Amino acid sequence: MSSENLPQSPEQPSRKPRVAVVCGGRSSEHGISVVTAGAVLRAIDRTKYEVLPIGITRDGRWALTADEPERMAITEGRTPSVEELTDSAEGGVVLPVDPANREVVYSEPGSVPKALGEVDVVFPVLHGPYGEDGTLQGLLELSGVPYVGSGVLASAVGQDKEYMKRVFTSFGLKVGPYVVIRPREWAQDPSAARKKIVDFAGEYGWPLFVKPARAGSSIGITKVDDLSGLDEAVEEAQRHDPKVLVEAALRGREIECGVLEFEDGPRASVPAEIPPPEAHAYYDFEAKYIDSTPGVVPAPLTDEETAEVRRLAVEAFEAASCEGLVRADFFLTEDGEFVINEINTMPGFTPISMYPQMWQASGISYPELVDRLIQAALRRSTGLR
Repeated sequence: MSSENLPQSPEQPSRKPRVAVVCGGRSSEHGISVVTAGAVLRAIDRTKYEVLPIGITRDGRWALTADEPERMAITEGRTPSVEELTDSAEGGVVLPVDPANREVVYSEPGSVPKALGEVDVVFPVLHGPYGEDGTLQGLLELSGVPYVGSGVLASAVGQDKEYMKRVFTSFGLKVGPYVVIRPREWAQDPSAARKKIVDFAGEYGWPLFVKPARAGSSIGITKVDDLSGLDEAVEEAQRHDPKVLVEAALRGREIECGVLEFEDGPRASVPAEIPPPEAHAYYDFEAKYIDSTPGVVPAPLTDEETAEVRRLAVEAFEAASCEGLVRADFFLTEDGEFVINEINTMPGFTPISMYPQMWQASGISYPELVDRLIQAALRRSTGLR
């Protein structure tokens, strides 16, 4: 009998791709990560994707969180936490480390583990160490699960501002003057470490910006106007990272540019300008997230300046071997030169964040931006590429 005459089984409807949105984490940017997750959950097209919200608590426990974006917002100047979004203080989510099995399991003490289904892609919206720095990306590589954003190396380079600057310099990108104070230097001989900073100030002048080498969201940064505030600034930075970066103040305009990976390669958005905040000494955490100091989009630049900063943003993306998305931050100095300050491999993604605002001005809405990032992750394989 011809196979054409055999009864045919009805085709099984293919399920929608399941996206695990992972937020929170152990860094000082925990709350901003939760806010970002709320915006992403709100924007994901539920007719196209299934969504699994997963939070990582401040002590590192993976938890099943409520799919309630309205609870994941800054309220009265206070950021939310994963702990507030979980029903159980003991239940945990386990991601398999077997590339042949992508099924996520939820378990509680004394209960039978519950399978939550296979995950097709992870959207990690963690900021800072233990999430944005290559650690989570390495776990996902071991698990064989595709994910949004840069891989292990680019994530690590993008998190460590010292090595980021070293990479950029090696590719011919101009960075500002800086000096690094390593944990052992400050612990074993603080006088010598202090002199290292004072000598740096003698060459480049005050004020200096003292910051954690591996943190973001302007957390732990102090503007130091003279020697009297130096020790306190170093101690504040070390609350977030034992390695400290000290930067000379650059005179100029703050310009940002978004980079997004398309099918044919990375492209840059229209740039934005961050004007000096009136109520703050510089663009710190409160100016960014609490007072929501607005950026100017697009930045009032000449056509030549716009083309140059977009070119440099893509160069920075490629230099660090980034994937998916990057926000590149520059100073446009008084002599008309762009100096790259840093990149963010998982930039702030809240509705007021500059990265989505720049792409909105470039013709890509927030929901479309989220969709493009998920689709780019689904196209990529894990492993060496």
